[in-house]
Order: sequence, then C-alpha cells, then structure tokens
Amino acid sequence: MSTTIFIIIIVIVAGNYLLEQLLAVLNLRESKKAIPAELSDLYTTEKRNRQREYQRTNIRFGTVTNTIGVAFSLFMICLGFAWLNNGLLSVTDHPLWHTLLFIAVYIALETLIELPASIYDTFKIETRFGFNTTTPKTFLKDTVISLLLSLLLQGVLMSVLVLGYMWQPDWLWLIAWVVVSIFMIFLNMFYPQLIVPLFNKQTPLPEGELREAIEKFAERVGFSIENIYVMDSSKRSTKANAYFTGFGKKKRIVLFDTLIKQLTTDEIVAVLAHEIGHQKHNHTIKALLSSLTKMLLLFVLLGIIIRYDVFALAIGCEPTFVAKFIVFMMLYQPVTVLLSIISNIASRRHEYEADEFAKQNNMQTQLVSALKKMTVNDLGNPTPHPFTVFLTYSHPTLSERIRHLETKE
Repeated sequence: MSTTIFIIIIVIVAGNYLLEQLLAVLNLRESKKAIPAELSDLYTTEKRNRQREYQRTNIRFGTVTNTIGVAFSLFMICLGFAWLNNGLLSVTDHPLWHTLLFIAVYIALETLIELPASIYDTFKIETRFGFNTTTPKTFLKDTVISLLLSLLLQGVLMSVLVLGYMWQPDWLWLIAWVVVSIFMIFLNMFYPQLIVPLFNKQTPLPEGELREAIEKFAERVGFSIENIYVMDSSKRSTKANAYFTGFGKKKRIVLFDTLIKQLTTDEIVAVLAHEIGHQKHNHTIKALLSSLTKMLLLFVLLGIIIRYDVFALAIGCEPTFVAKFIVFMMLYQPVTVLLSIISNIASRRHEYEADEFAKQNNMQTQLVSALKKMTVNDLGNPTPHPFTVFLTYSHPTLSERIRHLETKE
C-alpha cells in the first residue's frame, strides 16, 4: 500500500510539472498570432515585440524555476522529508513541538531555494523591462517580513491542527474548520490595518478633483464610501491596480499611486465603478464563503487520512502528524486544481458582472480605456491560449471584456 501511495505522489508531482510545461508551450505558440481586432489600436509593432519578449522571457524563466522546484520536491519526497522528520524526532517527539520545528525548518529551506530566483526576477527581468523600482534594502525587508509572516501564520494553522487532533481526533475536521474560518474572517476584516502596513504606507486620498469625482459617483449609485486610501506601490513596481478590502465599517478603497499617475480621473472612477460592482453583487462575501467551503472539504479529507500511518511510511517517515499532513497536501493537489478551475469560472463570471455594473452607469468607454492603458503599461498578454485561460485565469481576457463592454443591448 505504501508503495502505491508513493507512486501516486510521484505521478501527481510530475503531472503538475508537465501541465505547467504544456501551458508554457501553448502560450508561446499563441504569442505568434495576430492581436484580436478589439485590441488592434493597443500595440505598435515595437510595443508588441517588447510585450512578446517580456512574455517569452517570463515563460523561459518559469520553466527553469519550475524545473528546480520539481527537482526539490522529488528530492524531498524520496529522501528529504524522511531525513527531516526522523532527524527532528531526536530533538523532540512531542507532536506540537516536532510539527512546529519541522515547518520552521522546511519554510526556511524552501525560502533559500526560491530566493535566487526571486532576486533574478526582481532585479534582472523586471528591471530590464522597466517595472522594478525596488531597492535591495526594500527587497531584503520584504523577504524577512514575508518569511516571519509565513512562519507565524503556518505555525498558528499547524498548532490548531495538532492540538485539535490531540484533543479530539475524530472531530479534527470540525475544530480546525471553525477556528481557521474565524481566523480567515478576522484577517479579511483587518488585513489593511494589520498586514498591509508591514509592507506599504496607506494615506487618505486628499481632497481634490479625484476624491470629489469618486464621492460623486459613489453617491449617484448609492454606495457609501468613507475610507479612500493611496498606497505607495511605486516603491516596488510601476504596475498599477486598485482594490476594495474589508467588510462593513472596515471596508476601504485602496488606490495604487501608480494608478493615479497612469490614468485620468474619469478612468480611475471607471475602475472603481467596476470595484463597486463587485461590492454591489457581494462578490467578496461569495468568494469568502467559497473559500470556507473548500477549506471544509480539505479538513474533512485530512481528518480521514491523518488516522493512517501508511501515508507517512510511503515517504520513509516515522508516522508523525506533520509527515502525514505533508503527504495529504501532495495527494490533495489534483483536488486543488479541480476546485481552482471551478473558482476561476465563478470569478470570471463575477468580473463580467462588475463590468456590467460600470456599463449600466455609462462608464464603459472610460473602463475600456483604463483597461487598455494598464495592459499596455504592464506588457500584458493580449493572446493567452484558451486552455490557459480555462485553467488559470480568474479574469476574462482583455478582448473578451472589451467585447462585453462594447456590445450594445
């Protein structure tokens, strides 16, 4: 049985890698095609060639990093997890402390493996194409904070799982789901106050033409806006964005300062009209409920698998909690892919609904203009392969969104 599980794990890891390579090849082929008619005014020949080069550079680099990643995963499956798990048992065999120590060492090791690629991507590729504005000091600070946050959050999650299992193993799935759900809702509400300040400054949007235009539109569509903030995203990248975050009184609009620099006032209002559309349709709450449902499925399956030592033995580990958890997460990957496809289908539908809200409020022309500007400035891919869109895109393609916005009803 353990041999069969081992083979299944290897097939899953190899299958994911081959799927990623297939998508890379398909997108490379698709990049040779002509730009859709809706985007014909978007790229000059020079800009299109630059966009293609950016896309191909990222695909080639992604192939290298994915190969390194799968090699690391296979090493850990064949030898590394057993060495780490069994070796740490000589330090402590207490389920909680052993698990936390295992997770800390593994996260640190994974960070070291990924760090060179992250440095190359930021300071070589992104700099070459004019996107990077990150200084080495900021990069180092971000890396350290991200590592500490990962250790904290994953440490909290694993502590809940281990303590829940030690207390009531038959009810692990319910205990973990309730506690983690509360934690997720808390993070969703207080993310801008607790997490964002660790990386960026958020300052209230000052009085002026832009704020007045936003407030006037919000009042016209019956949407209450009190908290409008500008985030100093330009300290890391020239790429632009805007988003809503939080619930109820904790709800706020966040504008990247790069967005304000790149778009006109009317275009920014159109982008926010799209975001307000998400709020009007309760997409944030629907996405959260979807995440909680998927997490319930995860914990139910974990509660079943965690009972059987054979899963840890499949990768040469003594049957500790964390060894069985690691194996479960690898076996769960195909389910993750399937759930991701379903989530992306729903997300793309939500994007159309949010665009429709902007359209109903006569902001479609400005929104199309804003989307085109952001795509060109970010060297976005105007011709992704349909299979890639189906599997991985949470948004419709730009040409699909434009067709929807410009269709007369």
